[in-house]
Amino acid sequence: MSASKTASRAMVGLVAGGTAAGAVVVDALLPETARQHMRNPRWPAHAKFHNAQYIVMSALLGGLGLRLLSSPHGDPDHNRVLATAIVSVPHVGMFGAAAFPGTALSDEEFSDSPANTVKGVEVNLLSASICLAVLGASLALGRGRRPGRQR
Repeated sequence: MSASKTASRAMVGLVAGGTAAGAVVVDALLPETARQHMRNPRWPAHAKFHNAQYIVMSALLGGLGLRLLSSPHGDPDHNRVLATAIVSVPHVGMFGAAAFPGTALSDEEFSDSPANTVKGVEVNLLSASICLAVLGASLALGRGRRPGRQR
């Protein structure tokens, strides 16, 4: 396997691992951000249900991406591209969710929390953008020329 394909797989694996663990860490375990999500006593049970759904979905999608990358079955390039698509879902979903009327990137009571912005950029959209940029770069990097394939 070429160095560019290996680097591409590593990039997807990094985002997949972050996707698998990130939501549970941020939304349920880190005190500063968990108090805004799963540990927020003002959130109704149904809102917590949907946050838990997102946590489980992200863990499953990230885990599936990691499994595809490590699978000895099938075409490794196809598996890498499929893993990239699967792992991108929760990150693309951030932008889609932000576009729905009546949604907010953070609750008003936490709008001044330093955990919600980095240099004035909302952290959910920033992290999603970084993950999608890494996944896009991995696709470009792993696109190497195949024998017998015309460009």
